[in-house]
Amino acid sequence: MAETVEKKGLFQRFLDVIEKVGNKLPHPITLFAILAILVMIASAIVASFDVVVEDPAEPGETLEVFNLLSSEGIEYIFSSMVDNFIGFAPLGVVLATMIGIGVCERSGLISAALRGFVLSIPKRLLTAGLVFAAIMSSVASDAGYVVLPPLGAVLYAALGRHPLAGLATAFAGVSGGFSANLFLSATDPMLAELTTQAAATIDPAYAETMNIAMNYWFIIVSTIVLTFVGTWVSEKIVEPRLGTYKGDYTGELENVKPIEKKGILWSVLSLLVSAGLMSLLVVPEWGPMRGEGPQPIIDSPFMDSLVVVLLFLFLIPGLVYGIVTKEIKSDKDVANQMTDTMASMGMFIVLAFTAGQFVAYFNETNLGTIIGIYGGELLSNLNLDGFPVLIGFIILVALINLLIGSASAKWAMLAPVFVPIMMQIGYSPELTQAVYRVADSATNIITPLMTYFAIIIAFAQQYDKKVGIGTLISTMLPFSIFFLITWTILLFVWIFLGIDLGPNAPIYYNP
Repeated sequence: MAETVEKKGLFQRFLDVIEKVGNKLPHPITLFAILAILVMIASAIVASFDVVVEDPAEPGETLEVFNLLSSEGIEYIFSSMVDNFIGFAPLGVVLATMIGIGVCERSGLISAALRGFVLSIPKRLLTAGLVFAAIMSSVASDAGYVVLPPLGAVLYAALGRHPLAGLATAFAGVSGGFSANLFLSATDPMLAELTTQAAATIDPAYAETMNIAMNYWFIIVSTIVLTFVGTWVSEKIVEPRLGTYKGDYTGELENVKPIEKKGILWSVLSLLVSAGLMSLLVVPEWGPMRGEGPQPIIDSPFMDSLVVVLLFLFLIPGLVYGIVTKEIKSDKDVANQMTDTMASMGMFIVLAFTAGQFVAYFNETNLGTIIGIYGGELLSNLNLDGFPVLIGFIILVALINLLIGSASAKWAMLAPVFVPIMMQIGYSPELTQAVYRVADSATNIITPLMTYFAIIIAFAQQYDKKVGIGTLISTMLPFSIFFLITWTILLFVWIFLGIDLGPNAPIYYNP
């Protein structure tokens, strides 16, 4: 008898198309190399039309396209290649921040702290605690992906709940809430440097006032809102849909050991002492890193050095925890942990090389500024300003996210174009970055091309061998939809109220 072929539904066919198209895209490293070549070709084509616009940064001056395929352009390509790599905005700040985070993670502090938090909360608050811990895990960069989803699955299974619900809930918090946090993380300097660089093409003076904490107030409130939303979606939609778990599961719930508790206690004390000493640099009037003017703390060298501050606020507790738990016995252990962390950043470093060329070429040719000017004029002529523009940008980022998983890669491509466009219609670069973070983060959990998507499937298959891409996406889709809708509403309410997105980070751009 002929084998019956199950007819796929519309949504499953859509997922198949996304998977097929996404798998055909080149690696992000290759993609940026291709984009850099396309910028060279575009600069030659546009330059042949003698396009000239008024320079928004220098009133009375004009800008024209610099042809990268001219003799001067070819000389620039060869002479600037190393500088473009070294000067790629996120490179230094991400690597510096990861030194501290790496020690914190590899000493075991991150894992122990997350397990301790989740296991210490009452059962009725378990879901909310798991979502909150998962959102907060982004301070440790990608560590949350490895620790929280399997921990959530084991925890739910041990309590007689469906393990896939625990895994999905943790994954939603880690990935869907990646751009929310109560603290600054490596994501903030990475995105902020690209945003600042893009803003400088329109208004260099304004760019100098920007800082990496430009979305800080917004992400703090977002953490609280997403915790409630994620909890509701998990308990009211996802877990009921999964039903009662009837499979076999393996694995034990590992409690926090006494030595780990001792390490956490001393690391928290060291963090408080470090933060207190850091505050002496900027809070007292005699603070050596205090600024001047009406906002001496916000407009200060201290705020300009937040990357270094983050480095030490992660490094010191990580060192203390490692010493107390005997994970760190000598300076060689610390050096090895830092080295291992840098080794894990190899792909990012290579990506920085090709992305650095693309960003530098795009800026040098003035294509970004010219596109921003014409794009702003087009939107103004079409009367497409205000919320429709922001909604359109959110939809665009969400769609691109289905094809390109890396947040830094997407923003490196989008920031040079959309930051200037938004500035032309009166929106600040800080707001444009916040809009990007909402759309990118909320749809992370439904893109098969996200770096850790395959790992999450592997975790899930420990409890159900039939779990595949479609299963995981269908499970995560409610989180993605409600995160995106609620987060967008929060953003629009924020704009309506006119509250700064972070320190010295307004909603609107006033040149």
